[in-house]
This record gives sequence, structure tokens and C-alpha cells, in this order.
Amino acid sequence: MQESGYFNDYDPIKGTWDEMYEPEGIRSHYSKVIDYLSRESSDDLTRKEELAKRLFMSQGITFTVYSSGEGIEKIFPFDIIPRIITADEWAFVEKGIKQRLKALNLFLKDIYNNQFIVKDGIVPIDIIYSCPHFLREMYRLEVPYDIYVHIAGIDLIRDFDGTFYVLEDNLRTPSGVSYMLENREITKRLFPDLLPQCGVRSVMEYPSILYKNLLSLSPRQTNNPTIVLLSPGIYNSAYFEHTTLARLMGVELVEGRDLVVKDQKVYMKTTVGLQQVDVIYRRVDDEYLDPLVFNPSSILGVAGIMGAYRKGNVAIVNAIGNGVADDKAIYIYVPEMIKYYLNEEPILKNVPTYQLGNDDERKHVFANINKMVIKKTNESGGYGMLMGHAASDEEIAAYKKEILKAPRNFIAQPTISLSAAPCYIQGALHPRRIDLRPYALCGPDGIEIVPGGLTRVALKEGSLVVNSSQGGGSKDTWVLA
Repeated sequence: MQESGYFNDYDPIKGTWDEMYEPEGIRSHYSKVIDYLSRESSDDLTRKEELAKRLFMSQGITFTVYSSGEGIEKIFPFDIIPRIITADEWAFVEKGIKQRLKALNLFLKDIYNNQFIVKDGIVPIDIIYSCPHFLREMYRLEVPYDIYVHIAGIDLIRDFDGTFYVLEDNLRTPSGVSYMLENREITKRLFPDLLPQCGVRSVMEYPSILYKNLLSLSPRQTNNPTIVLLSPGIYNSAYFEHTTLARLMGVELVEGRDLVVKDQKVYMKTTVGLQQVDVIYRRVDDEYLDPLVFNPSSILGVAGIMGAYRKGNVAIVNAIGNGVADDKAIYIYVPEMIKYYLNEEPILKNVPTYQLGNDDERKHVFANINKMVIKKTNESGGYGMLMGHAASDEEIAAYKKEILKAPRNFIAQPTISLSAAPCYIQGALHPRRIDLRPYALCGPDGIEIVPGGLTRVALKEGSLVVNSSQGGGSKDTWVLA
């Protein structure tokens, strides 16, 4: 077999933390992978890449791009070179995420009850009440075990010195976990010997942990609670994930039209009549969940479901109204929440963030806009962003006008030099920018985080945007035992 030399030609990005390379050479935790891959020719790796594409296609692993004129479904791009995290790095990340989620959960309980954090002047009341996801319908509503955030996806990045930062918290209906699971399955097919040789920890327990947590939330004392996954339907961008998780947990996949509320209880329509539903893992956004309370034109939700929820006759995962805690304007205050509720210093840092509703901070951002990334506080998926270093003068001027109309709806962050990892592109290895979304599951017994997560990759050369809707892909994430 021809010896491949693509590792020798690898050219790290200057001023960027490279996950595989350091100034002295290859990092030790990548050595086994590199030894293994170096024995493969570029033809062998290209064949593996083509096999991965066929597997993704045959299994329907796709996502939807609404803004694309090319059609709805696209294969999720997958890079065959894994991203590797050491046991020590993971222990640090895991501890930091658990701390953060404890504080965010306490914040949600507080803000929908006594609002001590507002009364004590830690978080301004106008920031809370101006958030479109703060729902007065949740005020004084009791949720099982006081858990609001059952499933969280915390987006992490690494700066030029390797420091982990939290980029954002996803506490409503975080997506992407099915890609994490499928990436691992594909990697097992491509490199069956390599995972055990490297001592890679498993991520495949995620569905069983989630199912266990859902069972524990049943309001009825019954041996066999009815759990359903509520999906908006086949045209949702994450529908593949909905079907995958329902199948892996062995629960019914339903849409709003499959459920009905009667006597403040939720029932599923079946061929033998109505069956009471105990727990709903919903992937429908708050505003579409109950047309009697929120958006009256919604056909995705279930009329009357909020009444059943308030009565305690059904558990809903994640809790309704969580968006107030992952609003990007609230993100600024999470370190203070950790100190306030836990009396601890934050383990994971926030990216420095400017609230454009503040006159002084807005002036600073406008003066340095070429070094800033500006985001809408309630957008996701990479939409509505301005990358200052890549924007034209016309785009910046138009964006400034939009900011001035509603400054509270924007935040700005300095451009972070995301860490890079090797990707197999056209027969060679090239560094591409990455982030990481670990998934945390919160239940009555505590917080469990599967060792890994979804590593997203900005596959376009020079790009810092990793979202699939903006041309990004993903790679398998290995946490070493």
C-alpha cells in the first residue's frame, strides 16, 4: 500500500488553536489516529468518504434549508477525521456545563416565581420583560421536580490559547443529537478497529438516559406511562432527528392532530380509542404549542394543552417558557447567576458580549464593528448575523440602521478565532474551524452529559460559521477514557 504523506503537508492556521497540532508537533492524544490513518492511502480514505456519503443518503440523514432555492432536503456533510478530546479536558467541560445548567434552572424557577434575582438587582427587569420568550402563562406554574431544562445543548468554542468559552445556551428544543449518534455509527463502519484501540467513550446511551428521565416525569402512578414525541411534521428541518429518537426510545411519534385534550388531560388518538398521554417530549416551539393561548392560527400544537399542563396532568419536556434563559441578551448575566445562586465562580467563561441596548456599549461596537460579530438575540441557525470583518460598507450601514430601530434585540461579540481541526478534503488534510455542542440531560437524579457531542465544522475555507444552514458540516467527537 502506498504510504500517504498528507499529514506532512498539513498547514495549521496561524494564530489559531489547532486540536491536532502544537508547535512541538502532533498532540499525543491524536498519535494513534494519525499512525492508523498514515497507513491508509488517500485512495482508501476517499473510498471511506464516499461510503460515508452513501450511508448518510441511504439512511435519510438530512436537514432542511428553508432559504435555499435548491430544494428542501440536503445530506448533512460529514468529515471522516474525528475530533478528539482528552479525559482531562472533558472532565473540565463536564463540570462547567453542570454548574451552568444548575444556575440556569434555578434562574428559570426564580423568574417564574419570586424573581429574587430581579429584586436584588442582578438582572434588570426590563431585559426580562422585553424578552419575547418570557411567558406570563408560566408564572407560578409548578413543573415536576422543579426541572425546567431537561435537555440542553451548550455550544462551546476554543480561543487561540485553547480556552473553552460558552458561545450560547440552547434550552428550548436543542437539535443535532441524532447527527452525533449517526456520526458515531458511521465511524464504527469506517474504522471498526480504531475506536477500541483509542479507548473512545460511548455516546450511544443518550436515548436510554433520555427515556429513563422521561419515565420519571409521569404524573400518573402507573407501570407503563405513555410517552410521545411531538413533532411539527415532515417539513421541519429536524424531522430526521424526531423519527430517530422516537425509534430509539420506543415511543410514539405524533403530530398535533394526533392528540386531543379532554377534561384537562391529553389523549392520543389510536385505532382502539383514546389513550391518555403522560409525558410529551415536544419539538414544537412555544408559540405554536397551544392555539388557545399562543398563536391562534397554529395547526402544529394541541388546543387546550396549556390547561392540562397547568393542572399537572401531563409533563412537557423541555418546559414551556425556557427561551427567557437562552435569550442572547440574558446570556450576558449567566456568570452573575452562577455567583448569585450557587455562590461559585464560573468554571466556563462567557465570550465577552456587548448589549446594544446600552448606549455606551453600542457606540463602542459601532466604532469597532469590523472586529465584531453582531447577532440578533432571538435568532438561531446562523441567520441574522453580521460578520464585521467580512461585511461590506453597505451591509454594515444597513445593519446599523436595523440595530437602531430596536437595539435591545442585538448583541455584539469580538470575533473569536475558533479552534481548528484536520478535515479530509479532496484527498488531503486541511484545517477547518470547529465548535462543540455537548448534550446534557437533567433528571431527578442529577445532570448526565454523554461524553462527546456534536462537533460542527465550517467546511468553507476561511469561514467561521459552522451552522449546517450556512454550509457547515460535522465530524465524530471522541472523548478518550
